[in-house]
Amino acid sequence: MNLFDVYPLLDVEPVKAIGCWIWDKDGNKYLDLYGGHAVISIGHSHPYYIKKIEEQMHKIGFYSNSVRIPLQEELAQKLGELSGYTDYNLFLCNSGAEANENALKLASFHTGRKKVIAFSKAFHGRTSLAVAATDNKSIIAPVNETENVVFLPFNDEAALENAMNDTICAVIIEGMQGVGGVKVPTDAFLQKAKLLCEKYNSVLILDEVQSGYGRSGKFFSHQFSNVKPDLITIAKGMGNGFPLGGVLISPKFKAKHHLLGTTFGGNHLACAAGIAVLDVIRNEKLMMNAKAIGDYMISTLKKINGVKEVRGRGLMIGVELEFPYDTVRNELIFTHRIFTGTSGKNVIRILPPLCLSKEEAEIFLHAFAAVMKKVFVK
Repeated sequence: MNLFDVYPLLDVEPVKAIGCWIWDKDGNKYLDLYGGHAVISIGHSHPYYIKKIEEQMHKIGFYSNSVRIPLQEELAQKLGELSGYTDYNLFLCNSGAEANENALKLASFHTGRKKVIAFSKAFHGRTSLAVAATDNKSIIAPVNETENVVFLPFNDEAALENAMNDTICAVIIEGMQGVGGVKVPTDAFLQKAKLLCEKYNSVLILDEVQSGYGRSGKFFSHQFSNVKPDLITIAKGMGNGFPLGGVLISPKFKAKHHLLGTTFGGNHLACAAGIAVLDVIRNEKLMMNAKAIGDYMISTLKKINGVKEVRGRGLMIGVELEFPYDTVRNELIFTHRIFTGTSGKNVIRILPPLCLSKEEAEIFLHAFAAVMKKVFVK
């Protein structure tokens, strides 16, 4: 049997990783400025993280949600305290797509409505309604097509106000668009969305799957706008590589048995991983580090010739180039041995572990400046 060919692959085979560094099978060392799509939050192979998972493996690794799992309660308590959402409830699942599916489902149960507003360049997952709310027709199969989702221009307050009415079930928006090129919603736009959802008794869903878990410099990116969504979806950095996702649910939603469900979500090992991540974020002050290093990187990147725009917050950074990124990205990984991500045709996406040091950031900045000087033609 062969693997189904899903992704274009870089010719690199990682075999070991520590902190912000990766080694391939030939012993080459790479600086990881992408974290496997923003998944590695506290750093590769963090000793505390490994210890917590190993200890749990010697006890019990899995049982279904038909029994009491106190680790879930510990995870929820620590997540509430660190995020500031102590009065919300937590539903645990396995991925960002699942989190968004369950958030949209919960919103529809709550309102009794079907219509969903999403935005241009949005990405919410590859399954069912999550992919229908994703602005990429090439990944929406006919079975996923629905008239229940309408796409509006991102950050367009007037368009949102004109589209809102009492048939709208939910408005779903990313804390920062990841696949869309690290586009940041304005404070005014998020505040308008919240007011309109309150006016029409619709549900505001903040997709913080990529932009959450301290990456922005606050626990959630939307917290810069002083907005409290009705539902918040999380995943990626939540488990530092262990599959783990969730939905933070406002007290306005009333729980009912069998309303939501999951087999693997919130299992013992996943919770051990999630608790370890929260402990490390708190104890090592990684949100503070993300803001400091991110601010430094953003200000430095803006001064480099060939850079059209730098967007983002903390350690979620989009560097839009004045030309396609291919040569720059290839030079970074194959000449300078630095992993970065991409978006669209012109954007280099930077999503390192939140423990990235200034010295490590400098390695990238010097390499990036050298590559841009080499390939940029005015």
